[in-house]
Amino acid sequence: MAHALQRWTADKSRELYGIREWGAGYFGISDSGELLVTPEPGRFDKAVSIPEVIAGIQERGLDMPVLLRIENILDTQITLINESFRSAMSGLGFKGSYLGAYPIKVNQQHQVVEAVTRHGKKYHHGLEAGSKAELVAAMGMLRDTEAVLVCNGYKDEEFIDLGLHATQLGFTCILVVEMPGELPLIIERSKAKKVKPILGVRVKLSAQANGLWSESGGDRSIFGLNATQIIDVIDRLKEADMLDCLQLLHYHLGSQIPNIREIRNAVAEASRVYAGLVGEGANMRYLDLGGGLAVDYDGTQTNFMSSRNYTLDEYCVDVVEGVMTVLDEQGVDHPVIVTESGRAVVAYYSMLLFNVLDAARFEPDPLPEVLPDDTNIHIRHLFETLQSLNLRNIQECFNDILYYRDEVRQAFSHGKITFRERAQGENVFWETIRRIATLSRDLPSLPHELEGIGQALSDIYYCNFSVFQSLPDAWAIGQLFPIMPVHRLDERPTREGILADITCDCDGKIDRFIDRQGVKRTMPLHELKETDEYYLGAFLVGAYQETLGDLHNLLGDTNVVTIRVRDNGEFDFVSELEGDTVEDILSYVEYDTKHLLTRFRETAENAVRDGRITAGQRRAILQAYKTGLQGYTYFER
Repeated sequence: MAHALQRWTADKSRELYGIREWGAGYFGISDSGELLVTPEPGRFDKAVSIPEVIAGIQERGLDMPVLLRIENILDTQITLINESFRSAMSGLGFKGSYLGAYPIKVNQQHQVVEAVTRHGKKYHHGLEAGSKAELVAAMGMLRDTEAVLVCNGYKDEEFIDLGLHATQLGFTCILVVEMPGELPLIIERSKAKKVKPILGVRVKLSAQANGLWSESGGDRSIFGLNATQIIDVIDRLKEADMLDCLQLLHYHLGSQIPNIREIRNAVAEASRVYAGLVGEGANMRYLDLGGGLAVDYDGTQTNFMSSRNYTLDEYCVDVVEGVMTVLDEQGVDHPVIVTESGRAVVAYYSMLLFNVLDAARFEPDPLPEVLPDDTNIHIRHLFETLQSLNLRNIQECFNDILYYRDEVRQAFSHGKITFRERAQGENVFWETIRRIATLSRDLPSLPHELEGIGQALSDIYYCNFSVFQSLPDAWAIGQLFPIMPVHRLDERPTREGILADITCDCDGKIDRFIDRQGVKRTMPLHELKETDEYYLGAFLVGAYQETLGDLHNLLGDTNVVTIRVRDNGEFDFVSELEGDTVEDILSYVEYDTKHLLTRFRETAENAVRDGRITAGQRRAILQAYKTGLQGYTYFER
């Protein structure tokens, strides 16, 4: 009976990995221990098995790692945002409307932008472009003239002309003045082309959010105009007889705002500025709140930077109510509320799947019962400390072994002990640490000095991916992503580990994981099996990760597979994009691979001439080199 109570179940894995909290209803675990994904939150009768998807990917000849996109999760997120705003406006009696604008910078991949414009059309969900290249992409992708095309960023003459041409074509293209020097050029180009533009202005709010992107708002934000500069814009537009062109007020508080109070404060301040522009005679119509709608990466529903302390419905109600409260007081008509939510639209849409190649354990070798008589005195002290260890003297023994370990290392540095003796001392040290970690579980509270002892003993799982390429925010800004096994979830995970990628860089690791109490430094993992692959997934990676990645160690883009889940729970492969080959990557960093091959051929011929290899060996070596050029940049079994 006791054994039955201890049996591991899929439900225990759901609890352990917090999938109910961060998964937003899209992810679940089957009773057989496989990770499930569904495009309709909570509808696991329509879910597909990720291990089945992996099998299908491999049958089609693609290797891990793979970026997997679930196309209709993106559809669902667009629907949820738009319907939630509609519901809030209807319930509160808001007389304006809502329009979304997906910021292309969040994920510029063609498939992503195409999917946004395709599904978003029924809501007139538009695009935001922050550069000339993004505007060119947006003009080519967007078909809906009722959707907004918001142009942010610094604009030169060509950028402005493209925006004016978009207006000529019937697009609702809004040129947002971000810098004081832009307005004269916009006025000049508009008159030269005889196009009446739709203009916006970006305001620097005094309101500011905490977190990683706090400098996006406040008086010291890079883009935007202060109050004095906005008044100057109004006066210049009046002089040019173009004040009626000013129709939008824009601000941006940050990319991931976890605290709803900060969102409300910014909405209230921006609404008062909007009312002030109306009072100045501007033909105001749009209030653009920028981005900021957060994703709850860790599932804690708090104002921690990787979470949020509000739901989507609460966000929409607070935004709409905040705008109404100020504008009704001022007697100003309700605007079209625009948000540039990108992270919330695409984060859930993509996951990174990868296999584990190997694992390193910190497990000392068995120790003898008695040490030889000629054992170094410091190693003997280490051994005696281990033998005396108990629950009452943990702290004292910990301090002692640190001292004696340093003595052993000093003795080795001065040539007083051999390398083998040093290894013996290190082994005793780590066995003592292991036993301290075991005993410390029974302590009512852990001494400060012993915090992190579990991490020091954790395994290292070597994984087939590059942090710098596929999860750059995890390395650069400490962003937390949910990570967990995608199978064997009906088995108890008996190991604790951190993840290392295949770059030869000590920063190429993940050692911070989501947890309800904050951040864990290790994650529960299963024992590796010699004959079976072990697969992990990093989730909610659709925002920024695909375009911010770099070519560290010349590891390139991964394979990308997009599936669409049917109503019956089956799925279709919508598209497959092969990842970068070695030749692709070398060309990115300016190598001429034909020239490389010519030089290598000459090197091989010189080896034949010098008698180091035969002509037949030369042929085999050249073929291996050519095959290497065409190979995947990641580890291939």
